[in-house]
Amino acid sequence: MSHKVFHLPDLGEGLTEAEVVSWLVGPGDVVVVDQPIAVVETAKAQVELPCPYAGSVVTLHGGAGHVVDVGAPFITVDVDVPADGMPNGGPAAAAGAGGEGEVSEVVVETYREEERAGSGAVLIGYGTSEGSRRRRRRVGTGGPTAPAAGSSLPSAGPVMGDTAAPVVDERVPADIAGAPAAGDEVSSKPGAAVRVISPLVRQLAAEHGIDLRTVTPTAPGGIIRRCDVMAAVASRGDGEAAGPVAAQPVSAPGPTPRSPAPDRRIPLTGIRGTIASRLATSRREIPDATTWVDVDATDFLAARRRLAGARPDARIGVLALLGRVVVAGLRRYPELNATVDTAANEVVVRGAINLGFAAQSPRGLVVPVVHGAGEMSLAELSTALRELTAKAMDGTLTPAEMTGGTFTLNNYGGYGVDGSTPIINHPEAAMVGVGRLVDKPWVVDGALAVRTVGTIGLTFDHRVCDGGTAGGFVRYVADCIERPVTLLLDL
Repeated sequence: MSHKVFHLPDLGEGLTEAEVVSWLVGPGDVVVVDQPIAVVETAKAQVELPCPYAGSVVTLHGGAGHVVDVGAPFITVDVDVPADGMPNGGPAAAAGAGGEGEVSEVVVETYREEERAGSGAVLIGYGTSEGSRRRRRRVGTGGPTAPAAGSSLPSAGPVMGDTAAPVVDERVPADIAGAPAAGDEVSSKPGAAVRVISPLVRQLAAEHGIDLRTVTPTAPGGIIRRCDVMAAVASRGDGEAAGPVAAQPVSAPGPTPRSPAPDRRIPLTGIRGTIASRLATSRREIPDATTWVDVDATDFLAARRRLAGARPDARIGVLALLGRVVVAGLRRYPELNATVDTAANEVVVRGAINLGFAAQSPRGLVVPVVHGAGEMSLAELSTALRELTAKAMDGTLTPAEMTGGTFTLNNYGGYGVDGSTPIINHPEAAMVGVGRLVDKPWVVDGALAVRTVGTIGLTFDHRVCDGGTAGGFVRYVADCIERPVTLLLDL
């Protein structure tokens, strides 16, 4: 029994590891040369990994999701087990076996096509050994023979003979001492046939006149990489002839291109996952619509300043005063303080007003809820909003303080924006938003004046009400902001 261990190769210049996404074979399966055995994912791409050996799978070194380092064992294959009738090594071994191992014209032509294309059947930086992939020709006593019918080879090229003859490598001169025989496994040691390498590395070596047989590989498995070629160029010295390489035109050095920043993956877990799930459910289930109106908030801000001066201990802020206006609007239009019971096909109008408000915290956007906001005074509402905002910033909100809301107030004007179409906080039926308050030209009593103006918007579930109810609510809120004394009618 002869086992071959396939070590994970360098799947691209500089990569150091790969994650096993899935295995395409299992222990006991019979594989052939270059058969895909696994799907792996690197920092650059997800690719199928082919096997350089033919035989029976013995061991898979790591399961799906396992991260394998470059050069670490990846799969073990028993090469004594024939694969598809080809013993121990595919076409190369069959060719060296004598008359019974005659390689078919189709197999040879396939390998020639792979060689011309830079071995497109394998990944950059590794592949099957040269003993099982190099182009082959039969050496006979006569001259060149005509190609077989349908062959794409030129008539002067080497073709398969009618009788068994030694198989030689066209790329390794016969007079090189120590050149491996056709059936030997070759490596990248200096003086021997090189391992399968990247076509880009071959091109780099040709440009600098480097003989790859003289390059010492540093990668696992004897693979020559770009850094090995550049080391050989540096060791040769600037004054040494570069070989038969055409002179390249000298151009002015351009700016060095920057490598793009790598992608980042942010897990949708914890609070971020909860927010994502709720927003997706809202967008999927709620047929929402948005309406808005511009308001003159000059008198509203003046009223807040007067209240703050009269009761400094209450610390009445803009958010508290807006919340008091919204509560008054929900009392007049209770249809918006509702939810939809899809199982019973009913709209449930909530008796209590539990006012949620959007708050940006270090952990992301959260919506604390002031339970019983409909029964609170302005001072009580202001205190509750301050306490919940402090907890949101400290990350100490309890689940009860973030659930049970019946309506949400979103003051996105703090971000410097005028308007928005927010997603309703499922399972609620509506959300009111307030844009930034800025000085703008405004017509007052037929004359142009500078006033503090903002936009009030309402996004609502069209199943719970029609546009008339939504428009009436947002107009009432706007009227209370433009004439705060209107609130006295609902106290």
